[in-house]
Amino acid sequence: MTTYHCPQDGTRSAVSALTWRCPVCHGPWDLDFTPAPGLALNALSGRANSLWRYEEILPLSAPSVSLGEGRTPLVPLTDTVSAKLDHLMPTLSFKDRGAVMLAELARRLNPDRVVADSSGNAGTSIAAYCARAGLPCTVYVPEGTSPKKTEQIRAHGARLVTVPGDREATALAARAAAGEPGAFYASHVFNPYFLHGTKTYVYELWEDLGGRLPDTLAVPVGNGTLLLGAALATAELHALGLIASRPRLIAVQAEAVAPLAAAFHAGADDLLPGAAAAPTLAEGIAIPRPPRARQILAAVRGSGGTFLTVTEDEIRDAQRDLAARGFYVETTGVACWAAVRDGLGQGVDRPRSVVVPLCGAGLKTGMAG
Repeated sequence: MTTYHCPQDGTRSAVSALTWRCPVCHGPWDLDFTPAPGLALNALSGRANSLWRYEEILPLSAPSVSLGEGRTPLVPLTDTVSAKLDHLMPTLSFKDRGAVMLAELARRLNPDRVVADSSGNAGTSIAAYCARAGLPCTVYVPEGTSPKKTEQIRAHGARLVTVPGDREATALAARAAAGEPGAFYASHVFNPYFLHGTKTYVYELWEDLGGRLPDTLAVPVGNGTLLLGAALATAELHALGLIASRPRLIAVQAEAVAPLAAAFHAGADDLLPGAAAAPTLAEGIAIPRPPRARQILAAVRGSGGTFLTVTEDEIRDAQRDLAARGFYVETTGVACWAAVRDGLGQGVDRPRSVVVPLCGAGLKTGMAG
């Protein structure tokens, strides 16, 4: 295992210290990690049919908690848009990519307990992988979380704590518990091992497309874990000489909760004060103040990409449209299809090829009314 470092002030911490955030600025950690050379398409034959096949680029290896996560299908939706079917992961969401990394890390550190907070999918993933690892787990969720998601969390044996209020109140409650001695905070936001799991989404695209990437990746953004993982992967692939140029990142938010889109279009480097939020069907990306906001904004700008927002009616229609095409996807998971299916909007060049993730199964939330 390597060390954590703070991207804001350079503070460092041993991973084994269970310090879940920078003690100076209280921001999220990054990881001191550089992929090993040697990854090549012709070296992948015969390897594990899971995300662990990319062993050179992962900060952990030889897991004992794998559920076979990763290697989800890539299928065309139109002549320019393809979908990555991450709703077919073991717990039915892309969060398994990062959760397996956190559970494997926790297993090696052997804490007294694991604490997580979530609007549903990340908590489900953490609960499942902690069950696999034999680790006691407590998951905090906001009131109003889909009963189907809370049922899934309980089924994996985790202790469920429902917090009155919104997603931010839930995070605060979990962080208070995470500060107690012997607790490992399995945070999909603050812990960078999660991002090194989500980056495998792009490595799979690179493999499936024969050593290249689409010119545009559209990604739903709340806390930004999939987008930052994608940015990390494209930077690594470029540095390793495995792609000639990086794809553009299109970040998608619900119009009802779009603090990052507002900051991006205002030309700001961080969140604007007093960002408004309203209820949205896209509960998984309804994050008013994402802790990695500066990194997300910088990643999108650095790729030459932009932010798009979608309305509640567009989310409903996109879910019905995907279901009619054979894909039953939860409301958060259809946001990118809602954003790109009719083009990328005024002022955005039409891509030659774009991939959208179908992030979570419709069974988790049901059809929008």
